[in-house]
Amino acid sequence: MLKSIVITLIISLGLAIPGSAQFVLIPMDDSQTNHLKAYGVIYNHIAHDVEAWWLLNYRGGSFMAQESHDIVREARLRNVHVERISNSQANRIIEEVERDDVNMAAVPLEETPRIAVYSPSHALPWDDAVTLALTYAEVDYDIIYNEEVLAGDLDDYDWLHLHHEDFTGQYGKFWFAYRNTPWYQRQVRDLEEMAERLGFDKVTEMKKAVVYEMRDYVGRGGFLFAMCSGTDTFDIALAALDVDIAPRQFDGDPPDPDANERLDFSQTLAFENFRVTLDPDKYEHGNIDIDAQATMASIDRTMDYFTLFEFSAKWDPVPTMLTQNHVSSVRGFMGQTTAFRMDKIKSNVVIMGKNSGRDEAKYITGVYGEGTFTFYGGHDPEDYTHRVGDPPTDLDLHPNSPGYRLILNNILFPAAQEKKIKTERLGTNVQERDDLAMLMHFFGISE
Repeated sequence: MLKSIVITLIISLGLAIPGSAQFVLIPMDDSQTNHLKAYGVIYNHIAHDVEAWWLLNYRGGSFMAQESHDIVREARLRNVHVERISNSQANRIIEEVERDDVNMAAVPLEETPRIAVYSPSHALPWDDAVTLALTYAEVDYDIIYNEEVLAGDLDDYDWLHLHHEDFTGQYGKFWFAYRNTPWYQRQVRDLEEMAERLGFDKVTEMKKAVVYEMRDYVGRGGFLFAMCSGTDTFDIALAALDVDIAPRQFDGDPPDPDANERLDFSQTLAFENFRVTLDPDKYEHGNIDIDAQATMASIDRTMDYFTLFEFSAKWDPVPTMLTQNHVSSVRGFMGQTTAFRMDKIKSNVVIMGKNSGRDEAKYITGVYGEGTFTFYGGHDPEDYTHRVGDPPTDLDLHPNSPGYRLILNNILFPAAQEKKIKTERLGTNVQERDDLAMLMHFFGISE
């Protein structure tokens, strides 16, 4: 009641902002000319200590901010559609999204997260969708790898992306098909030299230490995002912290014959009750991932879509933020890890996107300790069967990609955490008072 009274006063008395102040609205519905660069515009705008708002479920998850620091000019240079609006129009938008009878909410974005991408320094014959998206959106990030992780550098970052990676230390299970290629041989040589330099007998042991550090980083409040094989191999490595699952071809000795019986699923983030593949000739790490070859044989790619679930913007803001889009169905795409079998996903994990007509999750999130992880199956949202050696996707050809939007939702998610949005809102007068304080702060009203 108090909240609605104050909103009404804001609207009716014009107390929000001096009359000369102006806002910009960055719509994210079908009117937007470049959805992907819009994320970069708002990200770099809040880097100037300008508070902005993410309007969940309002016109595709639009952004609103005070007009300053040449945001209109910067947006137009990037072909991002913006609308200048007055303070009274901004007030009306806030009133609309905060009504109790609509599934919308206004979330403040206050501080840009520091972003790290876990990736080797040398080029491999595949590109990474997240680094493509960040570069295209003009969002700054740092490259880190095993040395930095084990040196404790993760605490310098708010958000960590796992590049297409094999955390089991089996070099992507590429041995059978690519063991005689120069790029594969260089990858093995570089990782073996790095492991020795860092004091490990095997690459597998170094990777286990890395995933352990990353899991602790999430537990301390970090945000972890991974795609493709960076998802399932992360949990496989955690489940096998005390088990040798690598065939002789990868670490010089045979795997534990009882490896699958000794996996510890209490150590993992998202998956459980899975089995690992101990055959070095098989291009699969385990049975978390679906059978992509069987899927391609049984479904017309033009009919391959996954559906985004709808969540309550006011009561479940976390999955709502992560699923903001201008469409509800997104074209599917393959990868070494394409999608996750539903019966291998832990019960406390939130399913945000599911393959249509199949018992497969494409997009999931969950909480570990004080932090959050998000796993997204597939390799490249705009390249259905991206293969080793294929050229990188030109995002100038896909500026409105719904699949890439899901990646960029994740970089703004930590920016909203300053207000300590949780997966469960309190539903008490205290919470209502907190919502009111956010609104009053935004409109410059003292209590």
